[in-house]
Amino acid sequence: MSTTAALLTHRPLSYTRTAIALHWLIALLVLGMLAAGFFMIEMRVSPNKLKIYMLHKSIGLSILALMLIRIIWRLTHRSPALPNSVPNWQRIASHASHALLYLLLIAMPLSGWLMNSASGFPTKLFGVLRLPQLIDKSQSAFAFWQYSHGVIAFSLCGLIAIHVLAALKHHFIDKDVILNRMLGRAAPLN
Repeated sequence: MSTTAALLTHRPLSYTRTAIALHWLIALLVLGMLAAGFFMIEMRVSPNKLKIYMLHKSIGLSILALMLIRIIWRLTHRSPALPNSVPNWQRIASHASHALLYLLLIAMPLSGWLMNSASGFPTKLFGVLRLPQLIDKSQSAFAFWQYSHGVIAFSLCGLIAIHVLAALKHHFIDKDVILNRMLGRAAPLN
């Protein structure tokens, strides 16, 4: 068996430091972006609002890049196995919710980029790097992507709440190792 094949078949007890760092960095950025997004829509038009929108777009695109890195990392590094005590329906729910989280965390910044492209405003990363417009300027496309961005935001809020509640349930009620694995505290699986 090659070294690469051995790495992909071995199940670690904890996530790698890189996976843990990406998880918590993305989590903090996403929570901040969701809060800022709901705050921004209530602001009146002003130079400050435009600055916050530009920062929001740049951080959103950074989340997109981090998610692509995270997906590549996940495809090349196996995650720890779930404890034997986890029922099959929870295993299925866990895999489905993680896949949906990844999908939404890619769709959210993409929908923002598409919305910005449809508005006709240039997309600049931190005011420096101009990114290509993904679609032509269009009021109807802007309305569609704006609506989609909002639906994804609310969907993310719900899924994140479920994710956090499930982790807390495993930690405090089931008293298993699931949360500790993402905290870097490896423990034997039961």
